[in-house]
Amino acid sequence: MILPITAYGHPTLKKVGEKIDKDYPNLNKLIEDMFETMYNAKGVGLAAQQINKAIKLFIIDPTPFGEEYPNINTKKRIFINAEIISEEGHHEEFSEGCLSIPGISEHVKRQSDIIISYYDENFNHHKNEKFHGIIARIIQHEYDHINGKLFIDHLPNLKRMLLKGRLRDISNGIANVDYRMLLPKKKTKR
Repeated sequence: MILPITAYGHPTLKKVGEKIDKDYPNLNKLIEDMFETMYNAKGVGLAAQQINKAIKLFIIDPTPFGEEYPNINTKKRIFINAEIISEEGHHEEFSEGCLSIPGISEHVKRQSDIIISYYDENFNHHKNEKFHGIIARIIQHEYDHINGKLFIDHLPNLKRMLLKGRLRDISNGIANVDYRMLLPKKKTKR
């Protein structure tokens, strides 16, 4: 089932995810729905916060980058209770976007290599797995989500100020997207 994607300004995007275990209700269905939602929105990664669930779960599928980066492993992956152990290598700048912040992409610097420990969908533990380049970037972006952080939080203050109007529009539902978005609840005036 395709789920609505949480729009910028929704409080769930700022929540640090809780760890889950293999008994999390309907976990396999949730993961299946997340992939369907991500593919429908033409994304390469999706975190649970982006479907309004504050848990430590994200998915990636770097296949769209396969042509541009022919040496990458385009295997889709599920990350549960992930913990980045280290970020290493040189800082690389790359234009990032986000399904929760449609229509905005900005250059973000991230380190080129990461070491991460996580559980997969079968709760097999992957300890100190290394990722490099574009896959490391996608993982870092989604890892930020499960820790309540957005890619725009990496931007200088001036750049964020310049985006303020566009971000406000997104939180008000003014975005040109082909997928459903879950908007923040409006505060009522008393």
